[in-house]
Amino acid sequence: MTAPAADLDLSHIAPRDQAEILAQALPYIRKFHGKTLVIKYGGNAMTDPALQQDFAEDIVLLKLVGMNPVVVHGGGPQIDAALNKIGKKGQFIQGMRVTDQETMDVVEWVLGGEVQQDIVGLINAAGGKAVGLTGRDGGMIRARKMKMLDKDDPSIEHDIGQVGEIDSIDPSVVKALQDDAFIPVVSPIGFGEHNESYNINADVVAAKLATVLQAEKLLMLTNIRGVLDKQGELITELTARRIDELIEDGTISGGMLPKLAGAIDAAKSGVNAVHIIDGRVPHALLLEILSDQAFGTMIKSH
Repeated sequence: MTAPAADLDLSHIAPRDQAEILAQALPYIRKFHGKTLVIKYGGNAMTDPALQQDFAEDIVLLKLVGMNPVVVHGGGPQIDAALNKIGKKGQFIQGMRVTDQETMDVVEWVLGGEVQQDIVGLINAAGGKAVGLTGRDGGMIRARKMKMLDKDDPSIEHDIGQVGEIDSIDPSVVKALQDDAFIPVVSPIGFGEHNESYNINADVVAAKLATVLQAEKLLMLTNIRGVLDKQGELITELTARRIDELIEDGTISGGMLPKLAGAIDAAKSGVNAVHIIDGRVPHALLLEILSDQAFGTMIKSH
């Protein structure tokens, strides 16, 4: 997974076209220079070796042209694979993973160990300087046990174990790394008042971190083209009100719910743009940030 970065082969593109491509990127490089971009890394982009390579190169390039990428990663499939190895089946309620103590132990070593270090290695092999963090590092993510009410009967509360809600995020360790030209890679694990660990939805962590860092953009890589309507067509722009309507009529459900809830909160809290983009597209990050092509759904606060 940490193979040396391959040089981009541009031999099929005429030199004049190469120059044109670079020139078109210039306004975006200027616009976002010095700005923080929080990127939620998940889906196929995390499991397909060619897309992993593209992602690492994109992150390094963004850093080299003066932007400040911060990566927050998930790891659902990797957690499921690890649980299968110990004969344990993952259980979900309303899109959230039920996390007992044994599952939490697995989550910590998969996310904070294996997955995080793979991403750090990929970025470093591509020429960057990545550093892995969990919510414990620098006291970054303080959390409490999530109370989950049944969506059909709010008088019923589901116990989903060590799944956390964020109390607060202290971004000082992330800022210190950014100032030293490092690329932070954050695992979505928080800690409680008694030093207990909490599994937190990575979309929620990315959205909250983007808000606290006053990020210019929050970009969420996913396995679909973006938010789709009932006919399966891409919705390129969404507002909070429209999202409520789509949840109400069942167009949006399951794992997309926490993703969109976090996106709306971030947009309302000052993050200039939130994008849900198709991580299956090679170099999706560069295409979204350095061109005027729309590769997914943009969410605005109103």
